Amino acid sequence: MLEDIPIGTVAKASGVKVPTIRYYEQIGLLPPPPRSEGNRRLYGSGDLRRLSFIRHARELGFEIEAIRTLLALQDRPGQSCAEADAIARARLLEVENRLNSLNALKVELERMLAECAHGRIADCRVIEVLADHGECRVHARND
Repeated sequence: MLEDIPIGTVAKASGVKVPTIRYYEQIGLLPPPPRSEGNRRLYGSGDLRRLSFIRHARELGFEIEAIRTLLALQDRPGQSCAEADAIARARLLEVENRLNSLNALKVELERMLAECAHGRIADCRVIEVLADHGECRVHARND
């Protein structure tokens, strides 16, 4: 088990930048590490695993509070995983909603371009739709 790892080494190994590691300590996602005689932070392999967990969760789009809850659950491995499942399910719903929104946006942009006459700006459908939000079909569907 690795111990007494300096912050730069932990940052490189975990893929988490040094200021972000300090921030995670500040907000309580990472416990404050012991310090060397020179007051340098010294981390262990458990800290490295925790930082990797946080980085991966952030990459998947989990909010800080969800990660805080997931870390607390991870620290108590004997309990039910129902709460972790609920957090992941909520994140999946957010992603699905975002995908639906992006697909609607794609369709609207394709429609605007298809209706464009490639003539003058005065007759440009792209400009018309952007100038009048009521012309936007995505807007009409989401109201």
